[in-house]
Amino acid sequence: MHSGIIKFFNQKSKFGFIKCDQDGKEYYVHAKDVEDGVLLNAEDKVNFELKEAKRGMEAVKVKKQ
Repeated sequence: MHSGIIKFFNQKSKFGFIKCDQDGKEYYVHAKDVEDGVLLNAEDKVNFELKEAKRGMEAVKVKKQ
C-alpha cells in the first residue's frame, strides 16, 4: 500500500494524479478506482495500490485518509 497526496483531480472528467510519498512519482487515477465513491480534491491525502496499465503504472483501490 502506498500513500500520497492528490496533486490534481478534475471532477468533470473524473481523473487526476496522485504524487506518491514513497518515490515522488505521479500516478494517474480515475474515479472508477476510488473506493466508496468518495470525491477527491487537490491536497487530499490518500492510500492506494499500483497496477500496470497500457500507459504505465496507475493508482487503484484509492482510499481517502
